[in-house]
Parts: sequence; C-alpha cells; structure tokens
Amino acid sequence: MSSPGDVSGGADSLALKEAFLEMMLVERGASARTIRNYGRDLDRVAAFLRRRRKNLFNAQTDDIRAYIEGLKASGIAAATQALCVSALRQFYAFLYGEKLRADNPMETVDRPKTVRPLPKVLSGEQVDALLQAASDAVSGAQDEVERAKALRLLAMLEILYATGLRVSELVGLPKSAIREGQPFLCVIGKGDKERLVPLSDPAMAAARQWLEAGWRHTVPDAGGAFQRWLFPSRGKTGHLTAARFAQLLKDLAVAAGVPPAGVSPHVLRHAFATHLLEGGADLRAVQQMLGHADITTTQIYTHVQQARLRKLVLEKHPLAKK
Repeated sequence: MSSPGDVSGGADSLALKEAFLEMMLVERGASARTIRNYGRDLDRVAAFLRRRRKNLFNAQTDDIRAYIEGLKASGIAAATQALCVSALRQFYAFLYGEKLRADNPMETVDRPKTVRPLPKVLSGEQVDALLQAASDAVSGAQDEVERAKALRLLAMLEILYATGLRVSELVGLPKSAIREGQPFLCVIGKGDKERLVPLSDPAMAAARQWLEAGWRHTVPDAGGAFQRWLFPSRGKTGHLTAARFAQLLKDLAVAAGVPPAGVSPHVLRHAFATHLLEGGADLRAVQQMLGHADITTTQIYTHVQQARLRKLVLEKHPLAKK
C-alpha cells in the first residue's frame, strides 16, 4: 500500500475505491444506483487529483476543497455538489475507520448548502375526492373487467395513502404482503431493507375485495404472475408498472375534479406524511413508515406544523390572551 506521501498510488487508490463500494453494497445495503453514483463521483475526483499529482489515497483537505470549488465555478447545482461531498465523506470515513489513513481529510469540509423545495401536498379534501371517485368507478362499472380494474385502482390508492409507500414498493408488492388478520404490510424498501407498515381498515377492505373479486378479470392470461404479485400484469415485470399507475391516477384526478398536474404517486406519499404530522404523529414514527434512513429527510414535512403551532401559542399562551 502506498504511503500518503506517494503520488504514484493510482492502482492502490482504485483498489481502495472498489473495497469501499463493496462495503457499501454488502454491509450498508446501498442500492445499485448509489453504488454507481458513488463510483462515478470518486472517478471524477481521482481524475482531478491526478492533475495535481495526487490520488484518492493521499489527497488532503485542500485538494478536496479545490475540487468542490471547481464544481461551484462550473455552475454545478448545489444538490449535485452535496451528493459528491457525501460520497467523499463516506469514502474517507471508510479509510479512517479501517486504519488505512491516520487522518480524515473530510472532517473540516462543509457540505454545500442546498435549498430543498417543499413537497407538493394534496389537501385532505382532495384525497377524499380521489377516493370517492375511485369508489364510484367500482359501483358504476358496466362489466366484470371494468369493475376489476376499478377495484385494483381503489386498492392501490387506499394502500398508498394509508402507508406512504414509494411507488416502486407499491407496484412491486407480492401477493403474500396482504395476510388475513394481520393489519401490517411487510415492505422491502431501498437497499433491500425490510420494514413493517400499519395498514388501515379501509385499505385492508379494498385489498381484500380486489383479491376476492377483481384480480382474475383484469388480465386472465397472465399466468404465474397472479400467484406472485398483488397487482399482476402481462408486462415484462409481471406486475403493473409505476408509469401505468401514475397515468391511472391522472385519469382519476380528472374524474374527481382535482387538477391532474398536482397528482402523482409521490405527491400521495407526501400527503400521507404531511397529514400524519398535522394530526400530531411522532416524526420518528413517520420516518420509520416512510423508510427514510435519515430523519433529516423526514423533517421537510414539519413545515405543515408551523400553522398549527402558531395557533396553539395564540390560544394557550397567557400573554397572547392578553
């Protein structure tokens, strides 16, 4: 292994990068996308360091800061800069933790400040309108196939709003996810991490109705897909795709009188979290249900609490009453 003062340790740097990515995959359960992005960022940093006669192994804090300043100067978005800094933080923490380096050059490097937009959220009335339109479609169906598709959409909508699942998690639910007498979903999320999410009575009822009366009539020749997936299809994946579900939601929004541009599976996930916090739910509980690894990701939803807290102060604080 080259020493920190050696500028010829490119091969060793490559080996360290591969060891780091393997650790992220095996021990941290990082997704393939994360591994790909981290590898790309480290390769770009390595190319920059070579021009300074350095490598990933012997880079110092000034080298890292120079690279980040170069990103800023080139107009790279702050969010993209932050992702690169995150990759470098993880990489050098790995080297330091494994005692491959005696120092961590990222300790005094600040994360670029980013302004994260507030999530788009549907009101409770708009969600009610969507659910009512989905229910009306079931009762107004003209034949078994039409009714089956309406039951499927109602079940998917109820489950999504009741659990806040990512759309990929929703469409990829196995049939075994719904079990009689168990008001929970066992969900495999990012990084193959498993979590239990409570399921409301309306969502359970809609799922049961779909399983009992609907699924056989949607795509009757889908074969084994019906034995595996909760929402099967004849497509390559074997289940309904996220894109198709998103389009069905847009069509439902039109029928419900809700602006379709503001309706998507991810917006309903936002609505789930926001409405829970508005009702006084604990932030940690919402984090767990959403499957967020870091609570700072969940904290973006706390903006909805501001109006409620202001009202509380105005109503309860003795000086406010005066």
